[in-house]
Amino acid sequence: MTASASPFRSAAIIGGGAWGTALASLVAANGVDTLIWALEPETATAINQDRENRLFLPGVRLPASLRATSDLAATGGRDAYLFVAPAQHARGVLGEVSRIAPPAAPLALCSKGIERATGKMLTEVLEEVWPSARAAVLSGPSFARDVAIGLPTAVTLAAADATLGARWMATIGAPHFRPYLSDDLIGAELGGAVKNVLAIAAGAVEGKGLGDSARAALIARGFAEFQRLGVAMGAKAETMAGLSGLGDLILTATSRQSRNMSLGFELGRGGKIADILAERRAVTEGVATAPAVVAMARRAGVEMPICSAVADLVSGARGLDEIIAALMARPLKVESR
Repeated sequence: MTASASPFRSAAIIGGGAWGTALASLVAANGVDTLIWALEPETATAINQDRENRLFLPGVRLPASLRATSDLAATGGRDAYLFVAPAQHARGVLGEVSRIAPPAAPLALCSKGIERATGKMLTEVLEEVWPSARAAVLSGPSFARDVAIGLPTAVTLAAADATLGARWMATIGAPHFRPYLSDDLIGAELGGAVKNVLAIAAGAVEGKGLGDSARAALIARGFAEFQRLGVAMGAKAETMAGLSGLGDLILTATSRQSRNMSLGFELGRGGKIADILAERRAVTEGVATAPAVVAMARRAGVEMPICSAVADLVSGARGLDEIIAALMARPLKVESR
């Protein structure tokens, strides 16, 4: 961060889930006029009246200066935007925001996923629906509650413009929340998306009782898949090995606090995906991202057997026992391939 970097004067957080609320707390704490948009009116009311997002982040006291709304039009005219709504709704919501925001507003993509209908990354979706926006990507190993209660966290902030990146770092940075600047938007975004798919696989391994050795092997080989795809898509090796790649994968694939890992765990125990999802309020992004990643890999000519297995598992195309047998029966090969 440059010495002259200063936070944006005002910001809108688009998405009132746990992660959006945690980020809004960081921004508000830096003296930024902060407004969070929540789809659910009851969430906006609870934040404004009780200083708590009881639905998605219960028990966490929010800054008194943070305000919330369920009227998206109220977020118009802000200096900067953080997009934290579910990835599968990005196209529609970003299109709406583009009509009320300054045309060249800085926008940080903080959601992690790939659009299932098109197989496009969110930076590509943004380019189509709001091409004049100045994009950045925030990604890395970060559970919302950890950030919200002040536990040490480090993430990647990717921006093509270093000056803009420095302002984002001043806007979201805190003594316990350390962003590292990168110019690799592709690598930062891919890491956040693919790790959700691999976390489902890691959870299934644990739920099935296959042991820590199997989970470690799966994470390592899953990371190899992510590297192959990243190289094909133009990402930098250091980004994939950094916080938004390997770091986020380690966190998400080893903790049942992760929605994706916990979903895989329940699948490994024999649960049905429809039943698991029906019990959840928050979105489990890896379910929709898995087939999108597989489609992207196919177009890029990249082999991703673990991600393909997850896509089959969540769609019901193959059962877990069949998937495990098929992965273990793959031809032996050199590790670096």
